[in-house]
Amino acid sequence: MAEAGSKDARWATLAGCFLCYGFDAVDFMVLALALPAIVGDFGLSLGEAGLIGTAGMIGVGLSSIILGAYADSHGRRPALIASVLIFAIFTMAIAFARDWWDMMALRLLAGLGLGGVWGVVSALINESWPPLSRGRASAFVLSAWPVGFILAALLAHLLLPGYGWRGLFLSGGLALVAVIYVFLFVPESAEWTQARATRKTVGRDAPVPLAEIFTEGRWRRTWLATAIAAFALTGYWGTNTWLPTYLVRERGLDPAAMTTFLIVMNAGMFVGYQLFGSVADRIGAKKTILICFAATTLLLPAYAMIRDLTLLLWFGPVVAIFFAYFGIFGTYFSALFPAHIRSTGAGFCFNVGRGVSAFAPFFLGEIATSFSLSFSIALCGAFFLLAGLLMTQMPDISGQTAPPRAEAEARTELLETTG
Repeated sequence: MAEAGSKDARWATLAGCFLCYGFDAVDFMVLALALPAIVGDFGLSLGEAGLIGTAGMIGVGLSSIILGAYADSHGRRPALIASVLIFAIFTMAIAFARDWWDMMALRLLAGLGLGGVWGVVSALINESWPPLSRGRASAFVLSAWPVGFILAALLAHLLLPGYGWRGLFLSGGLALVAVIYVFLFVPESAEWTQARATRKTVGRDAPVPLAEIFTEGRWRRTWLATAIAAFALTGYWGTNTWLPTYLVRERGLDPAAMTTFLIVMNAGMFVGYQLFGSVADRIGAKKTILICFAATTLLLPAYAMIRDLTLLLWFGPVVAIFFAYFGIFGTYFSALFPAHIRSTGAGFCFNVGRGVSAFAPFFLGEIATSFSLSFSIALCGAFFLLAGLLMTQMPDISGQTAPPRAEAEARTELLETTG
């Protein structure tokens, strides 16, 4: 294992976080891909199917508090390992679900691991890379999200025809690869270790209380960031959960063609992460997030109304490029909090926002029952508009500096790797 704070440790951390977040994305996407088959097997309504996603998102919201506090008190590395272990084990268990109630319970438990990953990897990258390279590094790691979606689509293409949705959930065990890598190669954050030593010296080594992210004038930005995440993620999950079903039911695609559409769309999202990571390092995270929200507000309703399949295929990645705000959130939310409450604070904002968005799959499924899935997906653009309006009230955290030598070294390394 590389020495914490070294060049090798920086890259091992980047790779480990990429793996963990990628498998986190696979797990989220597996449910969306399996829903059409689950609806048929269990005879569920769209609203009931959406509640399975809601159960998982509630677990995600709880996870941000539990595992975020654990990461700040006991270390980023053990928290990351615990997060991935939890969702891998309970996702595999869903393969043996007997009915809708089993799926609800197991998805809730899987969510308790899924929500912990984002806050921990965001804190690790924030603490491993110098400020002026942080946007690019964070965007690169969080671009594992569309990569994970593409992997999930490929797994669905291979497993659904022969093994059904149960076989697809069993593939959740692949995430154990990330656990092994982190255990063997990723060191603890040097900044967290130093902050903990300082707190011990002054006799403040007790677990970090959740209330601290609301003290010292932080309450306004904490609640605003949480609301921004809630609106943006309601729009995103409302779209993402129902997108496979929309493509099959309302645009007439067979499952194989549907996975192709999703792969192309997420390839666009991957490009967006790299593009807007560089943009954020140049113009600042806040402005970059606002650009993404504005574009998504306009493009998502247009996408939902397209009926020509060729245009639908190629317009998908154009929309998905602007979903890159996920990557910038990692830099922006982490920078709002000091090291000793960074994972708790960033994780709370993002994952409580995800928890609030938990009812989006159910809510939009019910709307689709009365209208259509295309109408529900178009409606999601309004949530990105609301997120953008709130974002205008947040501080601009661009212009941070770092030691010139370390900064130049980090930027050169990252440019060589990501182009």
